[in-house]
Amino acid sequence: MKIGIPKEIKNHEYRVGLLPGSVQELIHHGHHVTVETGAGAGIGFLDEAYQLAGADIVSAASDVFSAADMIVKVKEPLEQERALLRSGQTLFTYLHLAPDQAQTRDLINSEATCIAYETVTDTAGRLPLLAPMSEVAGRMSIQAGAMCLEKSHGGSGILLGGVPGSSQAKVVILGGGVVGRNATMMAVGMGARVTVIDRNLDALRHIDECFGNRVQTLFSTRETVHNLVLDADLVIGSVLIPGASAPKLISKDMIKAMRPGSVLVDVAIDQGGCSETSTATTHAEPTYLVNDVVHYCVANMPGAVARTSSLALNNATLPFVLELADKGTARALQDNAHLLNGLNVCRGKVTNASVAQAHDMACHDGLALLS
Repeated sequence: MKIGIPKEIKNHEYRVGLLPGSVQELIHHGHHVTVETGAGAGIGFLDEAYQLAGADIVSAASDVFSAADMIVKVKEPLEQERALLRSGQTLFTYLHLAPDQAQTRDLINSEATCIAYETVTDTAGRLPLLAPMSEVAGRMSIQAGAMCLEKSHGGSGILLGGVPGSSQAKVVILGGGVVGRNATMMAVGMGARVTVIDRNLDALRHIDECFGNRVQTLFSTRETVHNLVLDADLVIGSVLIPGASAPKLISKDMIKAMRPGSVLVDVAIDQGGCSETSTATTHAEPTYLVNDVVHYCVANMPGAVARTSSLALNNATLPFVLELADKGTARALQDNAHLLNGLNVCRGKVTNASVAQAHDMACHDGLALLS
């Protein structure tokens, strides 16, 4: 198979779809890899490293897209990239289609086969290609929140762990999944007073087993969320419904009632955000104020630690890339039900129920379309 790796063009996005070591694995399996010049340069993987691995280097994204049977990326394709997709081509990347109708329409019109990292599953029903970036984003959320609490960034001037004789910051984490657990670890390590809210009792039990009485775990109700958010110095939004838009747990009225200088880090922004006041931001301009509450809503948070993120992501995606390349897209999807769960758009049709529901579209059987 001919595999293409374009350079990411989203604001301050330096991650890369495949590292030189992953390219070498694909070459060893008999495949051909084309890489856009500079694709990995932002994290120290120069063109020479890709050439040594056996890849061809081309000067433009259009050359990558025209040469490849399968495009492997990190972030969702922007408008100019979507225009390069063609019928019969495979796109393998994060898509987050539920809150993005324009992208969904363009992918339908391209008639490409579009597989989303974030909805691929494993035998335990987990999301193995979302997990690495959720781990990174969870850990980063506390770093970002601590920065935003500084007075110079609009915050109330509170140190997460306090010092002897002063209070610790109150951190409320909405969601006890992968993001929530990693955020909890960082917040506890920095000495904050941490509360995790979730409706999944198993997730709460797991956090309790890991952190004991250093963390308060509470079952999620409207009353609980309302009371704790209003009393928080830092709120981490880490809720997830796979493939679907994030539920709006925080209302405009709640934001209005929060203390001035408190902070919301909405990690769920890739899926539309968990607050009615959340709007996607970039690493260039990561924050804004609503009623004197600092909102950090960067849609590609792990891009700030791009080298770590690329290594972690490649570890998870490479087996699936190899399977798609070795078997061909259709056979790989037919043979692997977990990979098939990643299929969001195929031959001009939406195949993910949550995406279809979000955009009031028909949902089609992916296997039927493939066969």
